[in-house]
Amino acid sequence: MAKRILITGCSSGFGLDATKTLARKGHHVYATMRAVDGRNARTAEELSALAESEGVSITVHDMDVTSDASVEGAVSQMDGVDVLINNAGYGYGGPVESFEGDEILAQLDLNIVGTARVANAVLPGMRAAGDGLIIQVSSTAGRAAFPGFGVYHASKWGLEGMSEAMRYELAPLGIDVVIVEPGPFETNFFDNMKQGSRQDVMASYGHVGEFFAGFQTTVGELFESGEAPTDSRVVVDIFDRLVDMPKGERPIRTIAGLDFGFQALNDATDPIRKAALESMGIADWDGARG
Repeated sequence: MAKRILITGCSSGFGLDATKTLARKGHHVYATMRAVDGRNARTAEELSALAESEGVSITVHDMDVTSDASVEGAVSQMDGVDVLINNAGYGYGGPVESFEGDEILAQLDLNIVGTARVANAVLPGMRAAGDGLIIQVSSTAGRAAFPGFGVYHASKWGLEGMSEAMRYELAPLGIDVVIVEPGPFETNFFDNMKQGSRQDVMASYGHVGEFFAGFQTTVGELFESGEAPTDSRVVVDIFDRLVDMPKGERPIRTIAGLDFGFQALNDATDPIRKAALESMGIADWDGARG
């Protein structure tokens, strides 16, 4: 059954590939990104041209998830949303001390508050329909921590907690919330991370720099050896499966790609999570029904 799917962060990566794939599956995709008349104009034109040439349903909308007005304005132009894929995000890398407070707030605003802004804009319609799906794109960095990623971890751990709470809040209203946790898929994941402005303190953290460089080299070698996936379709295929799954059968968490062994962490903690829900008398809130 065709769905109306809003995807954030469609200028590249998972968002761009998901737009094309899900539109070709017969869904209508609202592809959102910043600066559709500026730096992302070429991508916006590419998607519009694809829709016309292949006869698929894509509309491109300018949306900045860090702006209430931008999110509300974009969603107001959409004719209902059945599925939200909260994909927009960015990573900050470096010792926590190297970031000013406003930089940390900017990371949290993008990766946590931004997803809430978009969800809050579409939830009234989903609640009225008694149906909907929200896919929150987190990361394996939302399940464990390493030196040099503390600010990014804070954003993804926060997203995980908020999303899990939303799952229980919205399930009785007929709305599913699930979390997808990609590992790194390209070596430029590290190159694109934003560093803190307090470079004067970096000399005290040589050990973190050495770890970061070694970690990057290890991941790069796994990509080159073929032992880790580099194709973003791995994540997009998970989106596709989750959209097609019936209510109540969608798992709360799905890891994609290089998992650093964290699948075992998810497997070990999920029975504890379910037992806690059972003890509180809300086990049937773990996924939408009906």
